[in-house]
Amino acid sequence: MNDNKISRREMLRNSALAGIGISLLGGKAVASETSDATLENLIAGSVPKAKTMIGVPFKRHETVRIAMIGTGLRGRSVLGEFVAVPGVRITALCDIVQEKADKAKAIVEKVGMPAPAVYVKGDRGYEELLKRDDIDLVYIATPWEWHVPQSLAALNAGKHVSVEVPAAYTLKELWQLVDTSELTRKHMMMMENCCYDYDELLILNMVRAGVLGEIVHGEGAYNHDLREILFETKDEGLWRRAHHTQRDSNLYPTHGLGPVANYMNINRGDKFDHMVAMSSGSLGLQEYRKEKLAADDPRQKEVYKCGDYNTNLIKTAKGRTILVQHNVSTPRPYDRINLVQGTKGIFRDYPSRIYIEKDKGGHQWQPIDAYKAKYEHQLWREVGEQARKLGGHGGMDYLMCWRLVQCMREGFVPDMDVYDAAAWSAPGPLSEISVAKGSMPIKFPDFTRGKWSEKRTSIP
Repeated sequence: MNDNKISRREMLRNSALAGIGISLLGGKAVASETSDATLENLIAGSVPKAKTMIGVPFKRHETVRIAMIGTGLRGRSVLGEFVAVPGVRITALCDIVQEKADKAKAIVEKVGMPAPAVYVKGDRGYEELLKRDDIDLVYIATPWEWHVPQSLAALNAGKHVSVEVPAAYTLKELWQLVDTSELTRKHMMMMENCCYDYDELLILNMVRAGVLGEIVHGEGAYNHDLREILFETKDEGLWRRAHHTQRDSNLYPTHGLGPVANYMNINRGDKFDHMVAMSSGSLGLQEYRKEKLAADDPRQKEVYKCGDYNTNLIKTAKGRTILVQHNVSTPRPYDRINLVQGTKGIFRDYPSRIYIEKDKGGHQWQPIDAYKAKYEHQLWREVGEQARKLGGHGGMDYLMCWRLVQCMREGFVPDMDVYDAAAWSAPGPLSEISVAKGSMPIKFPDFTRGKWSEKRTSIP
């Protein structure tokens, strides 16, 4: 009975907080999206002011001229991939730290490219960079709170944009990205590297070939012990931990969700319809700092809102279900789950294994190796050797960069567009709203404005 009383009291407290309508993001008060009227408007979306960007091909580029905003660890890592892709020139770099920008410049010069222009002029130095007329694509690898202002500025400057994940963390911002991409006629894409991993593309081919039958369920996650990184006094430790003090939500949904969305043709014949979210207690970061930090360390006084486990359940318009999880605060092996269940079988990653009902072996998992020769994706057949040799995260980073450049050079439609960036990032704010409202089901906005039912492919 005591547990029930606590649970009811917590639910009432969450409802009261939702009614207040205020949350703190980046130290600034912003209007909450949890009030009923505001949420209803955000789900309905804005009135379109321009035509859709769905199916719009890139203009052909003989050379893809890339500028990079953010040259920290992730920025320099992806920069190393881009400079290895044929037909690329890095024209400009921007950071707020001279040393990081200089290291990035050295990466470009080492491969024999002309020295890029370097902008180290404070938080708004990227605005000067965007005035250049020798930029086709802006790649953004900055702290999350900068993704939207920098993406919008780049779009309005007439550049295509590729941004690290997530694209945004409020519904209002996601609609801003959609509207601005449409108005400027420039693509805004999220750099979701996990969609290009070997197993994800292998299984995508198998799903499309009907090996698993009709798809009914999928699961994806970002379960990654980041405690040491979160408490570093450099790089991501300078900003990422702060988000745990600001929001109780799925802070990082796209690594697991993106591949599952591709399996289910989300925005290409199906769509996310609604979701519910639950958050566990927040204990992991508190225990870690107690063991690792000095008693008088100021970080001992931080209050963490984000539960160690945030679990989401999504229902699609076609009746499929998806489980998405986020956990970076407890000791565990890395796991994106990457599960897809069909009427004829199931695949589950980490480690990769498969069960197809018609195969021999009884009700037991089997290795995936037997399917690789037939269903290996063409991208891995074409550049897999080079990707494994040059690329980070097992080669998927190089493949992601190579494919984007190929689309721009050949004048193809991008594999993933602003509508995917918005839909895959939306569980961030939607999970926060659902948790605050006692795990109430929350509708997804239809960022495609009704075009989700038109069948098309993502990664070919």
